Amino acid sequence: MNSKKRVVFIGCGAVGSYLGGWLSHLGHDVHIIDSWHENVNSIRENGLYLKGPHEPFVAFPETIHLHENERLARSKSFDIGFICVKAYDTAWAAQLLNRFVREDGYLVSAQNTVPDELISNVVGENRCIGLVMSSISVALFKPGNVERSGTRRRRDTGHLVFRAGENNGKKSDRIHELIELLDPIDGGKTTTNLKGERWGKLCQNAMTNPVSALSDMSVSNLNGNQSSRQLQILLANETVKVGQGLNIDVVPFGGAEADTWANAGQKSVYKRLDRILEEKTGTGDWRPSMAQDVLKGRPTEIMQMNGFISNQGKSIGINTPINDVVTKMITDIDKRLIKPSFTNIDNIMSFS
Repeated sequence: MNSKKRVVFIGCGAVGSYLGGWLSHLGHDVHIIDSWHENVNSIRENGLYLKGPHEPFVAFPETIHLHENERLARSKSFDIGFICVKAYDTAWAAQLLNRFVREDGYLVSAQNTVPDELISNVVGENRCIGLVMSSISVALFKPGNVERSGTRRRRDTGHLVFRAGENNGKKSDRIHELIELLDPIDGGKTTTNLKGERWGKLCQNAMTNPVSALSDMSVSNLNGNQSSRQLQILLANETVKVGQGLNIDVVPFGGAEADTWANAGQKSVYKRLDRILEEKTGTGDWRPSMAQDVLKGRPTEIMQMNGFISNQGKSIGINTPINDVVTKMITDIDKRLIKPSFTNIDNIMSFS
């Protein structure tokens, strides 16, 4: 990349902190807007500490409390804006960030779920591109400290983390620019199948996030239990079928092709998928974003994840009973009606 970029983030959770911290460390002019008071103040006072499959370092992006956003209106416009908020905050965050990005700049959705159509409706298709982050886990358990799991960058194992694409599926200079911008962090590629990449990531999230969240267990521990593996396979099976029913070319996920997950009802295929999950059994306590939200007492993205899958299934006549009951259970956890426990998995499987 020939020049340093002026970049603004909205949302300084795990993803926003990790990407923003890295870009600041690389010399780009990074500003981060966040509503978490303690996080903003910690970064202002001590910097942003990043730990992961790289040498740890401290970055010093400019941090701004959400209520201070008028400061940016009086400053130079930004080249790129990253949306890193929870899915339920997407619309207002996109509207806010849009005014700070220059006319020939663009917004990037670096989020879970499938937010691209919503953002496009808010700011216009020409103003936004999608970024799918595949097989990367980051966590922010205390202010100003973000950690990425693993001991090696995924590119070193042959996997490309970042996948950038246009909503219309066309090639463009700006998706190449985005991948080049993120290259020092990990490997990436451009894609003409953003929807397929999104849905593959959605399948992976839908089968792991709520299962960890409702059971109060890490994914690696869950993979050692037959009931939890069965629940994950059933969730993935439903989600793939809905995606394919929407004529989406779902990319491989979870160690298998989309068609394999779609055919999980076949005994031999199920055994193969069960073996794939069982081989991922470990002793680590790393938890995905929804489980982290439950631990912190924050609202989850369940309606934008499994709830979205259920609604999309209904729209095309595909039943999703497992996604339905998981959505209801996580909603009850959000409302403090029930507590996370492994018995929740047993209860689901007893009715499946």
